Amino acid sequence: MSETMVESAAFKLCPKFEKTFSILGKKWNGLIIEALLAQGTLRFKDIANSIDKCSDRMLVERLKELEEAEIITRATHENSALIEYQLTEKGLDMREMMDTIHAWSDKWNEDVC
Repeated sequence: MSETMVESAAFKLCPKFEKTFSILGKKWNGLIIEALLAQGTLRFKDIANSIDKCSDRMLVERLKELEEAEIITRATHENSALIEYQLTEKGLDMREMMDTIHAWSDKWNEDVC
């Protein structure tokens, strides 16, 4: 067995990295985070309008997952049906990473937009 094969067989992804991608790798999560980074606190309908092709059912599911991961918070207002979503400190800390993804996207996806 070659040395390269032995090295690659021993490589394991970090559990923290795996956990991060279990959240970010799900369709729509990155777009939800980006909408909140770009626009601040939003109502459900505003998030839905920002993300084409995401069904309301799927958006509800993803918002719950992001809330459980403490990336967003869901705020209700007393005596009102108004519900708003905003990024937590943990979510806001993704800004630099999202900026890097934007730069990569601009460089390698010239045929889109």
